[in-house]
Amino acid sequence: MTFDRTASQRELGPRLLSAVTRLNRLATQRTRLPLPWAQARLLSTIESSGSARISDLAALDHCSQPTMTTQVRRLEDAGLVTRTADPGDARAVLIAITDAGVAALARARTDRAAGIDPLLDQLDDAEREVLAEATEIMDRLLKLASQRS
Repeated sequence: MTFDRTASQRELGPRLLSAVTRLNRLATQRTRLPLPWAQARLLSTIESSGSARISDLAALDHCSQPTMTTQVRRLEDAGLVTRTADPGDARAVLIAITDAGVAALARARTDRAAGIDPLLDQLDDAEREVLAEATEIMDRLLKLASQRS
């Protein structure tokens, strides 16, 4: 495959996002998750943040603060997150993932990956290597994006 830089500027981003979205959808459809997908996604956000205010989580998830409060309460009731006082602002709380939340998230990730493993098994070694390299590149892009935030 040759790389046309002009065409790639217009097409690569949308193609990548489309492929990732479809792959995520496929993995979710083929899996019975230990918790609802929205909760797993929120747990993942909390895990990557370390801890976060509800208002920050709402902004990241593009929802209202009351909606996020309800979602966090569900995770808290299940023992997957905790609330602690924000040392920088006594009026605010920080949400952090618990050990049980980490375990539930790991189980959800493993179960979702199992949904696409049969497809990966159909690839030859060279194709799997290309995917491994592409994954490393995407991880690097995400790290760069997080450093700029």
